[in-house]
Amino acid sequence: MSVLDLSERTGLAINTIRKAEKTNGPVEVTAASARLLQTTLEAAGVIFIPADQQGAGVRLESLDQEPLRRRRDKRPAS
Repeated sequence: MSVLDLSERTGLAINTIRKAEKTNGPVEVTAASARLLQTTLEAAGVIFIPADQQGAGVRLESLDQEPLRRRRDKRPAS
């Protein structure tokens, strides 16, 4: 899923998503935005793995999962 796709699905600004992506630790976005990103990604089949001795992580729910389709179809220019 691209940043643009995630922005369309969450309604968050692209800059907000990029800000959340750029850090490898606590995100620099509001708690509400972080929850919205997490729930949207979980609905798309991403599993968030809690931190343990090896750290936190993510994985896909299923390797056979179909890729998400864009919400908005790009229409060819006339």
